[in-house]
Amino acid sequence: MSDDQVAGELKKMTMFIRQEAMEKAKEIQIKADEEFAIEKSKLVREETASIDTEYEKKFKQASMSQQITRSTLANKTRLRVLSARQELLDSLFEKANDKLSETTKNKSEYEKVLKNLILEGLYALNEDRVLIRARKADKDVAEKAMDAATAEYKKNMDEETELRLDEKNSLPQDLAGGVVIVGGMGKIEINNTFEERLRLLETDALPMVRERLFGKNQNRKFYD
Repeated sequence: MSDDQVAGELKKMTMFIRQEAMEKAKEIQIKADEEFAIEKSKLVREETASIDTEYEKKFKQASMSQQITRSTLANKTRLRVLSARQELLDSLFEKANDKLSETTKNKSEYEKVLKNLILEGLYALNEDRVLIRARKADKDVAEKAMDAATAEYKKNMDEETELRLDEKNSLPQDLAGGVVIVGGMGKIEINNTFEERLRLLETDALPMVRERLFGKNQNRKFYD
C-alpha cells in the first residue's frame, strides 16, 4: 500500500474510533444522567419524608403547646372569675351582717321578728316549759314577743307552753339580736340569733344566691 492509502486507512480507523468513543461517551452520559436522576429522586423523597416527619413533630408540639396555653389561660380566667364572684358574695354577706343591728331599732318590727324566732323553736321542741335567752337590752321587747308567741302557739297547737326568760344567762351584748330557745331540761338549744341565722343562710342558701346572681351552669362555658 502506498503512503496515501495507509494515511487514508489510518484516517478511517481514527474516525471510526472517534465515533465509537463519542457513542460510548454518550451512552455513559445517558446512563450517568439516569443514575443521577434516580439518586436525585431518592434523595428528594428521603429529604421530603424527613421534612414531613419533622413538620409533623413540630406541628404536634405546637398543637400541644397551644392546648396547654389555652387550658392554662382558661383555668386562670376561671379562677379570676370565681374569685371575683366569691368577693361579691362575701361583700353581700358582710353588708347584710352590718345591717343586722338596724333591725332592732324599730321595736315593733323587732318584736315580730323575735316572736317568729321563738315560735320556730317552740314548734321544733314541742315542750311544756321552755327557756328563752336574749340580750339584756332586749328584755322588754323579748318578754312581749314571748307573750305573743305563747298565745299564737296555743291557738295553732291547742296546747299550753310556759316560757321563761333566762336572765342569768343573757346573750352577749355584742350580738346583733335574736334569741336562743332552750328545751330538753337545758340539753337542747336552738340558736336563733341574727348572726347564726345569717351564717345558716350563707351556708344553705349560697347555691341559690349564686344561681340568682350568676345563673345556672355558670362554670360550663369554661369547659365547652
